[in-house]
Amino acid sequence: MKDKTIDYILRTTWLTVQKMYNEEAAKFDSTMATGFTLLSIDPEKGTPSTALGPKMGMEATSLSRILKSMEERGLIERRPNPEDGRGVLIYLTEFGKEKRDYSREKVLTFNDAVRNNISEEKIEHFYEVAELIVDMIANKKIYDQNQ
Repeated sequence: MKDKTIDYILRTTWLTVQKMYNEEAAKFDSTMATGFTLLSIDPEKGTPSTALGPKMGMEATSLSRILKSMEERGLIERRPNPEDGRGVLIYLTEFGKEKRDYSREKVLTFNDAVRNNISEEKIEHFYEVAELIVDMIANKKIYDQNQ
């Protein structure tokens, strides 16, 4: 793998993980995106709809489609934000909470499987490298945006 670019390894690894999650979710007529959204919503207090996109790193239009589908399936409900009349809070229904628990279980199973097969030292290095890449991008250390 050393002759592959870092970008290629990141992309193909994520696509493989995404495919695995989608295959699991399909067994229950769902998708990875739905599971990720369920996990991003506070199960007790709800989550402002405007906070979900940035929290998940998604564009508003993509998130809007997912939320509409989730609402149609009875996983979530939208309620006016009592602290801000213009805003909407997204709450999980009881069915949504059940599916959230299932999604959480699948994520933890994956996490445990990786941790059981890779040394703690390598996992720590993985986290360090990922944080450095995010920092480099966030601080415009790769491409100068003024060029």
